Amino acid sequence: MGRMTDSTPQIPLIDLGDGRAIPQLGFGTYQVPPADTEKVVSDALEAGYRHLDTAQMYGNEDGVGRAIAASGIPRDELWLTTKLNNSFHEPAAARDSAERSLEALGGRIDLFLVHWPLAMHGDVARVWEAMEGIRADFAVDSIGVSNFTPANLARLSDAGLSTPSVNQIESNPYFVNDEVRAACADRGIAVEAWSPLAQGAVFGDPQLTALAEQVDRSVSQVVLRWVLQRGDIVFPKSSSPERMRQNLDVFDFELNDEQMASISALHNGTRSGPDPDTFDWRG
Repeated sequence: MGRMTDSTPQIPLIDLGDGRAIPQLGFGTYQVPPADTEKVVSDALEAGYRHLDTAQMYGNEDGVGRAIAASGIPRDELWLTTKLNNSFHEPAAARDSAERSLEALGGRIDLFLVHWPLAMHGDVARVWEAMEGIRADFAVDSIGVSNFTPANLARLSDAGLSTPSVNQIESNPYFVNDEVRAACADRGIAVEAWSPLAQGAVFGDPQLTALAEQVDRSVSQVVLRWVLQRGDIVFPKSSSPERMRQNLDVFDFELNDEQMASISALHNGTRSGPDPDTFDWRG
């Protein structure tokens, strides 16, 4: 599955199409209140996370940046992702917002994503050109997309543009999103799974509960292990240091083929978040 990091040897690295490598498991900051972010992220770093995922839309980049600065961890040992907000798809606005994110996050971004395609406006190629310029001109090492459908990805290649390194998409046992995953695999795009625990819906699932008891793990550990064995990148969120450590402790067991298939069979097409084909919020 890849090499191991030096600082957190339990986390494999996934090779990206641009020649870089990303830790397969990280820490997400979605819905972490800005006032709490520095403490929560500091706890995550202390627990052993070295991959952090934030976004302009979350309003908590400043707290992430402060936690990184206070941690004393060498920057080269960290992987930091943020995302372009929907209001800033126009080229000049995209560049200005990238500069603000860089300032908040300590001057370097490992991965910068287009957060939503807003595909009904036909601007995915235009905003991707702006992202290419940002990578060329700023301290942004890799660029990618989030919530892009196969049609969105095709628009980029049809326009003769570069291939995103990553596509961050909703993927969980109830919405496996295999059509998008297959389109990404065909193009050499790494997949990141957001909402892996289906906004907590997995915790009440009797089949997942029984499987967790069978392997003597928590439901979250079982689902995260399923995501990892599918080859995807994942970044669970928790404000509890104990749960943070538990979510990291998923590399010393494996699910067998039958167990993997039983989790995938829970798919029923239910999304936890918006449909990228209709989502048009520019907040």
